[in-house]
Amino acid sequence: MRRKLAAGNWKMNGTRASLAEIGRIAADHGGAACEIMICPPATLIAAAVTAAGDAPVRIGGQDCHARASGAHTGDIAAAQLADAGASHVILGHSERRADHGESDADVAAKVLAAWSAGLVAVVCLGETEAERDRGETLAVIGRQLAGSVPEGATTANLVVAYEPVWAIGTGRTPTLDQIAEVHDFLRAGLTSRLGPAADGVRLLYGGSVKPSNASEIFAVSNVDGALVGGASLKAEDFGQIIAALSAA
Repeated sequence: MRRKLAAGNWKMNGTRASLAEIGRIAADHGGAACEIMICPPATLIAAAVTAAGDAPVRIGGQDCHARASGAHTGDIAAAQLADAGASHVILGHSERRADHGESDADVAAKVLAAWSAGLVAVVCLGETEAERDRGETLAVIGRQLAGSVPEGATTANLVVAYEPVWAIGTGRTPTLDQIAEVHDFLRAGLTSRLGPAADGVRLLYGGSVKPSNASEIFAVSNVDGALVGGASLKAEDFGQIIAALSAA
């Protein structure tokens, strides 16, 4: 059985004062039936680990460089994330692909770096609104999956997150049938590469997930959790999503 995962991506939000939210999540949901992860800015990773205490709340990074070290001012290495206490790292998020021109090959190189440092890679895939309107969703997702996930993927080192670009932060979400179509497609694509082991890879949905729609999204086939943006910044909102996932 795949253990469900509620992952929060704080993006470029949060200061040390925000760590109290992690403390509340740890205190209120440490015994949840699902796995919990929060990915704060890199400046807060070590402090977030402390804020989580002994509760089973994992802390992740939001990106890493493909190189292990070197002259890359402003970047962060996967080993540095691990050294700060991170267990996961988000890679290939649409905001990285758009704002920094990251290609599938760039993402794949970062995934290998993450694995070398012992981190679980949360690989993000998703189509733009124009691509969906042209009927290219599955072609885009298939290309990103093939190009962004290198050889060596296992159930232990990979999580895949489907985030339609047009639904991130907009309040819009795909229909449940559209989510199911992509998640079933991803499961089939992983199975063609990994065989039966692919059944253990968790598939997350991301894109305007909030307390009001979480339960219906979590009932969709092959949705094993969520990658949550804005709603993960407050313990009250994220807690409701965690509760919905635990009950799914």
